[in-house]
Amino acid sequence: MSDPQNHPNPPDFLADPPSPEEREAAEAANAADAASAEGAELAALKTKNAELADLYLRAQADVQNARRRADEEISKGRKFAIEAFAESLLPVLDSLEAGLVVKDATPEQIREGAEATLRQLKSALERNKVIEIAPAAASKFDPHQHQAISVVPTPGQAPNTVVSVLQKGYMIADRVLRPALVTVSSPN
Repeated sequence: MSDPQNHPNPPDFLADPPSPEEREAAEAANAADAASAEGAELAALKTKNAELADLYLRAQADVQNARRRADEEISKGRKFAIEAFAESLLPVLDSLEAGLVVKDATPEQIREGAEATLRQLKSALERNKVIEIAPAAASKFDPHQHQAISVVPTPGQAPNTVVSVLQKGYMIADRVLRPALVTVSSPN
């Protein structure tokens, strides 16, 4: 067997126990290492916190910008929604003004110009989805599109049907702008 004291690296169990000063120094070194590790972890957490706070502020700014842009688009949409409709009415206005310039027009020319202008107006309304409500006589009364002005007895006509149209109604897409004013046949 070899002599443990002559061995270059004796096993730990053969080494002399550490002195109290060595133990305190080792514990202090371990505490310093732990504090250093905790300090590094704290610094990493602070950095991560700062990054997340920056991301949060940027996200908030993006949301506010998107909301502002959406509000502006809605405002522009409301402000200029009638633009296409107004553009389609300008030729009608031009025709009316041109008709008024003619001083010596005959009644036939005035009627012809008025009919042409009416066609232009109807075309402009149709292009903008303004649909005429003009129910035919004897068609069923629809309270969603018609407004009954009076109820009249009509022998030979089914009850609750349109007798006559006093004023045409109009719809925009599927919404009634103005109901047609009609007289309706009375129930028997």
